[in-house]
Amino acid sequence: MNTIERRQHIVKSVARSGKVAVSDLVTEYNVSAVTIRSDLNFLHQRGLLIRTRGGAIACNRISPELSIDDKYNEHAEIKKKIALAASQLIEEDDAIILDSGTTTAELALCLGEFKNLVVMTNGLNVAQNLTKSLGVQVLMTGGTLRKKSLSFYGSQAEESLSRYHFNKVILGVDGIDLDVGITTHFEAECVLNRKMCSAAREVIVVTDSSKFNAVGVHKILDLQDVSTLVTDDGIPDDIVQTLLSYGIRIIIAE
Repeated sequence: MNTIERRQHIVKSVARSGKVAVSDLVTEYNVSAVTIRSDLNFLHQRGLLIRTRGGAIACNRISPELSIDDKYNEHAEIKKKIALAASQLIEEDDAIILDSGTTTAELALCLGEFKNLVVMTNGLNVAQNLTKSLGVQVLMTGGTLRKKSLSFYGSQAEESLSRYHFNKVILGVDGIDLDVGITTHFEAECVLNRKMCSAAREVIVVTDSSKFNAVGVHKILDLQDVSTLVTDDGIPDDIVQTLLSYGIRIIIAE
């Protein structure tokens, strides 16, 4: 089988099974791992599959990005429960980062009883929801406003994070996948999210279960880098077992 034929077969395999692993392809085609990685990179660059750590996934596994209004309407009651559960992880005198998003915006509404809390956010809606919390000092990252998500991004936002250290970052996500990790749709926001995680001692992910086995285009971090996950009881069992094996604390919102 020549290179063109092998690559055609790989595309068909990904389309059929949804994902492939480098190790399996090495065995199937009797070529080196270097050759298979080159094949996957070639196919990724042409939009025929999505390269992941250790393999690739089908393009149709990429979830669509919703507008902020659509996100508010999707799983609204579940997000409120997740936000309330996540608020129990925040302590008086904490300095935290709240990522932009609808679940984190709900979480912002749960912080009114705190007397001394510092919150930095890149979310315009998140900051708005904190305005009546008198005990919360609100810091904005600044940057360029992305109207679709009401979030700030860019070099100014990234630079602002370098001047602080936080106890916790609470991150909303577009996708959680065992093969790919934690993902989002917008590259500049992904870069900012990584810097948020680097600036905090603990990474807390808040998401409803519709985000599991969904994949955004841009990877934020590996699952192993998450400290705590707050979600609902729709989380798949295989993901529960994998996260527990990584030592991740899972909180199911009631």
